[in-house]
Amino acid sequence: MQMSNIIGVGGVFFLCEDPDATKAWYKDVLGVEESEYGGFAFSHGASAKSFPKGAMTIFAPFKADSDYFKPSDQSMMFNLMVDDLDAVIARIEAAGVEMTQPPEDYDYGKFAWVMDPDGRKVELWQPIEPKP
Repeated sequence: MQMSNIIGVGGVFFLCEDPDATKAWYKDVLGVEESEYGGFAFSHGASAKSFPKGAMTIFAPFKADSDYFKPSDQSMMFNLMVDDLDAVIARIEAAGVEMTQPPEDYDYGKFAWVMDPDGRKVELWQPIEPKP
């Protein structure tokens, strides 16, 4: 019998009060363009081209009492991969949106956080290629 494997996340679907307003915020504040399917599509090839070894999708449950999603009270958080975190932060600030906390750097990437109009925390991540 051949084994089958999960090879990635094919989509993230979520509820919100006003989908059009939420899509407009992601377009206007984060610069994400709507796809022909009514949401946003990210090419795996684009992230792999920018970060051949560092690009990946993390799928991780957190304990119900974790404060990592704070100040959001939502049960999920988005992590969006970016190719230039400083430029994305400048775009967010130009849109008049406040960051939820100062950016942070780790050996696996640079991070910044913002709240979307539905109260979900959005983590922005610029991967760093692992050292050989």
